Amino acid sequence: MAVKTRELKLDIARIGTVSALLTQPDHARACYVLAHGAGADMRHSFMAKVAEGLAGRGIATLRFNFPYMENKQGRPDQPAVAHAAIRAAVEEAARLCLGMTLVAGGKSFGGRMTSQAQSKAPLPGVKGLAFLGFPLHAAKKPSSERAEHLSGIAIPMLFLQGTRDALADLGHLKPIIKALGAKATLHEVEGGDHSFAVLKKSGRTNDDALAEVVDTLAAWIDGI
Repeated sequence: MAVKTRELKLDIARIGTVSALLTQPDHARACYVLAHGAGADMRHSFMAKVAEGLAGRGIATLRFNFPYMENKQGRPDQPAVAHAAIRAAVEEAARLCLGMTLVAGGKSFGGRMTSQAQSKAPLPGVKGLAFLGFPLHAAKKPSSERAEHLSGIAIPMLFLQGTRDALADLGHLKPIIKALGAKATLHEVEGGDHSFAVLKKSGRTNDDALAEVVDTLAAWIDGI
């Protein structure tokens, strides 16, 4: 299966331009708009491995930088700016991936900002949201406040969470997902941390765990 990665520029109205990457296999059946986490950009190895893994399973990805990362600023963008960047990326993915199932989400901060954007006004054409480690709370400070907006989302949601994730205590997350009902699915990656890294004593490698994440994500997309 031939796979091409294209360098793109996204214009965000009244904010500026950011870089993006479209990784697209031949005959892709879906496209995942993949937003990066707070501390690493779209080219981070985690992002690249997810894009490569999905491409091998017939799914395209559109990665992009948030403006603060593009401009090498330390603090993440205000939510309104992040939401605008996500909307620009979704519009570009819809334009470049005509006829494909469109889903959105991302790693940690990127996934949370995508869910906020969707809760404020549905992202055009997006059929589902997938979170690669939803950051429910700060480390060692379990709470549920960051999930309050999720009840306003009507499309399917997939939560991929490591059981050792310090930013998502499963004791807090599971009741939230249960309350969301049939639209929400939780997949636990046994022994995985916030980036799905596993301990050596588990007998699995980090690549094994990430393959589980990508397999689960691809199957979920196909089920939408």
